Amino acid sequence: MRDPNPSEAASSEPFGPVIGTYSRADAIADGVLVTVPESLAKEAGFRFPVALTSAAWVDCVKWTDADSEAQDTPQDETGRLWDVLCRAVQAIKRAPGAPREVEVLLYRVPRDGATPHAKPARLKSVCGPGDDRSPVITIMCPDES
Repeated sequence: MRDPNPSEAASSEPFGPVIGTYSRADAIADGVLVTVPESLAKEAGFRFPVALTSAAWVDCVKWTDADSEAQDTPQDETGRLWDVLCRAVQAIKRAPGAPREVEVLLYRVPRDGATPHAKPARLKSVCGPGDDRSPVITIMCPDES
């Protein structure tokens, strides 16, 4: 009996050969994920690289001078990002054990052009393997995966 060649072995996979992959680096390059500066993440208490989904970024971090003027609420993206990071670290520290996913509750001023005061928002922080299998944190909206 002969040994199967590599192409035959690959075709014996139950779901067939891998057609394509989409890495974390691809998601960052495409703008699907927004990376958090390493220095800011470490200062907030993270030990692993952190990124937010673009939806979470738009809902809880994005802020322009026009937003400050329209809502008479001076803020900036760094401050809003800091709030998200600190609340995420607090949620992770409060969670029993070492959960892969935690709910993050915070208050943020919505970018609706009218609301000058903070309203509640929910996010989730998920720890998983990055492209090189090292741990990474992704902060996202509750309905994202």
